[in-house]
Amino acid sequence: MNQALGAAAPEPDSARGPGGARALVVGLDAGGTRTRAVLADAADGGVLGEGAGGPGNALTVPLPRLTEHLAQAVAHAVPEPVRGRVVAVAGGFAGATGADESDPGRRNALTALTAALRRLGITTERLTVSSDIEAAFASAPGAPADGLALVAGTGAVAMRITDRRRAFTVDGDGWLLGDDGSGFWIGREAVRAALRMADGRGPATVLAGAVGQALGLPARVLPGPGLPHAQGPGPDAPRSADVDGSSACSGADEPSYGGWTRAGREAYRGHLLPVVMAEPPTRLARFAPLVAEAALERDAVARAILDRAADQLTDAVKALAPRVGERVVATGGLLGPGGPLTAPLAARLDALGLTLDRVADGCPGAVALARLSL
Repeated sequence: MNQALGAAAPEPDSARGPGGARALVVGLDAGGTRTRAVLADAADGGVLGEGAGGPGNALTVPLPRLTEHLAQAVAHAVPEPVRGRVVAVAGGFAGATGADESDPGRRNALTALTAALRRLGITTERLTVSSDIEAAFASAPGAPADGLALVAGTGAVAMRITDRRRAFTVDGDGWLLGDDGSGFWIGREAVRAALRMADGRGPATVLAGAVGQALGLPARVLPGPGLPHAQGPGPDAPRSADVDGSSACSGADEPSYGGWTRAGREAYRGHLLPVVMAEPPTRLARFAPLVAEAALERDAVARAILDRAADQLTDAVKALAPRVGERVVATGGLLGPGGPLTAPLAARLDALGLTLDRVADGCPGAVALARLSL
């Protein structure tokens, strides 16, 4: 896209940088997985270049690495000959959720961003640091100043935004204490459902086989082809099994799950638990797509997991004290086009008089915030 920098049309003086050249701005979306940078025209916001770097969480990534990742993303987006024309930079950072610059995340983000820009020869003093949620909110059409924001990806958090800043937050408490309805939460529920089936507490579900295969468990310990299919618990499931996976059984009532014997199920658990425990907890989020696929196959357990996830996100929005007619600006992989929670969440919000307004990421919002700083 950088070739577009050479195609300049006449512009007003307000769109000019040093020496009368077109002024440019940079917007960054620094998330837990990667950092994206966008170079844009200060006058109309048109995108002129893009770049990417490593993770940009301002609380969990050490400052030297954070500086390196930011510099890498900006260097790819902004060709060296035009770096002197950058008049404003704004970044939305995961981990920078505090209300002001005394917040450790915001302070780390500002320190790393300043160092990265200095390394690249970009000397603008107009630096705006916000949370990635605030940037995502500003990505909505019209760059709104007030409203509600919701992120549902690996984690989950809801936020009320006032004057483009966080007013208060619901959840976002991390894998140990919260992130209810997130990709991590869904993935964990998938593994729990598989374990509950294996030890006889839960109904049959194709998630047991899907999770086992994804973890690379030996084929001999996986549920066999005789396993009752995804329509629901099936005749061999525990008698008291219900849709959320709870059940009680003993003795003659012990489930056979279509020939998956007690010895086979015990071997499955013995292989699965060490593999899961050896990984970082947030890696459980990678099982969320398996739940979406199983739900499409009419697996009752998978459908129940997605329903509960949508309820959790709805509860988070409700806790923001929404007003009828407000829109909820949402982003994250679970809420993308065709995402597993997009339709159920939209229906729940519609019943509350709210509108789900999805954005892809925070880069457009960061560009908007950079332009607004001018």
